[in-house]
Amino acid sequence: MEQLAILIPAYNESQTITKVIENVKTASADILGTKIYVYDNNSTDNTVTLAENAGAIVRHEYVQGKGAVIRRMFREIDAHVYIMIDADDTYPVEAIPEMYKRVLSHNADMVVGDRLSSTYFEENTRPFHNIGNTIVRSTINLLFHTQINDILTGYRAFSYRFVKTFPVLSRGFEIETEMSIHATEKNMAVENQVIEYRDRPEGSESKLNTYSDGFRVLKTLGRLFRIYHPLTFFGGSAGILFIVSAISFWFRVFIPFWHTGRVDNFPTLIVSVFIMMAGVIALFSGLILDAIQSQEQRSFEFELRKVQEKENEKK
Repeated sequence: MEQLAILIPAYNESQTITKVIENVKTASADILGTKIYVYDNNSTDNTVTLAENAGAIVRHEYVQGKGAVIRRMFREIDAHVYIMIDADDTYPVEAIPEMYKRVLSHNADMVVGDRLSSTYFEENTRPFHNIGNTIVRSTINLLFHTQINDILTGYRAFSYRFVKTFPVLSRGFEIETEMSIHATEKNMAVENQVIEYRDRPEGSESKLNTYSDGFRVLKTLGRLFRIYHPLTFFGGSAGILFIVSAISFWFRVFIPFWHTGRVDNFPTLIVSVFIMMAGVIALFSGLILDAIQSQEQRSFEFELRKVQEKENEKK
């Protein structure tokens, strides 16, 4: 079991992969038991050859997508501390010792490399990425009551506990959103570490599509909110249905009946009743799912204890 595993997902990063590996080696030279892993995701250039020549351990994930790569890394590697960094040379490797220290000394389960509090908005030349990062960060911090400063950063440190209890469900770039929400909802210790961000070097292209990947991130956000806060999600839906039903019933059925003594709008009455029934179903669905979620939270705590015991045995 390694002391520190540095994980580098890579897809067509021949322009920067050698530099990143060499810089990581220098930054982690004082941490004994460090291994550098490059997980190639079907690169069509010479990323693999360059990574091997630079001294990294190269492995492969043939299912396309960053989420699939992270799933493979987390399953295969056992280490006391993990640091994940992109292969595009946009993150400062000088932060590695401090991130490593925070996991060990502060018992942090995830350390987030916070770009947005430093140079990201000045260095990043894609304005819609800036807007997207701000929207996602604000929405998640509002809905999940967390204080993670950079939701979509690819520079993070993890504890063994986090890696071995994190269920990777996403395949693409929405995986960072999933990580952040999982850590928050499972009451794991999360710390922000401000880092200096620099944009990709000229000729290196981002694999992130602003619109399609942005839509998937927002879709993942909605799905996770429904899973982790079912009572709020379905209770809110029930409240909207109750209001619509009451308004339509009051103005289209009750007020005319009050004046004439007749129910002239039977279709509206029937629709109002069905909408009210849908609201009742939504409310009780939220209550049932909330009870299930509470039980899953308790089960997770027992699972976390077993993972901790397993890590202690490997020490």
